Amino acid sequence: SCISKKAMPLLRYRTRDIASLSLEKCSCGRTFIKMTKPQGRSDDMLIIRGVNVFPSQIEEVLLKVGGGITPNYQIIVDRVNNNDTLDVWVEMNEDMVTDDVKSIEATRKKITDALRSVLGIGATVKMVAPKTITRSEGKAKRVIDNRKLH
Repeated sequence: SCISKKAMPLLRYRTRDIASLSLEKCSCGRTFIKMTKPQGRSDDMLIIRGVNVFPSQIEEVLLKVGGGITPNYQIIVDRVNNNDTLDVWVEMNEDMVTDDVKSIEATRKKITDALRSVLGIGATVKMVAPKTITRSEGKAKRVIDNRKLH
């Protein structure tokens, strides 16, 4: 996308991207206002137990952890006894399925710990078999919010 270009960025106006502006002078001497890389979109934001959670944060954690998981995941938000729940289903790749239960559990724990560190709230991570998460035409449906908020 054009927003990640460094040489000639496109100015974005009211696109609901979440970023911050810096007035600090650049090391090259320029004094223009600089914008940080967008951290997410305000229309993608979920509020879970009073914490702002962006699907992009979860995706970033999964990409960093790697280790036999596919880029297919699903975020399921629900409300049980007036308490928000956050479940993250992570699809394993074919190689990981042959691993022993101990190594799968170690990967699940690693993801759980990394999500808690980044999000500031706990999430239940479930490792699922390959091709368990439904594929969709076009943009993938990553978030399922089952809360009855309205």
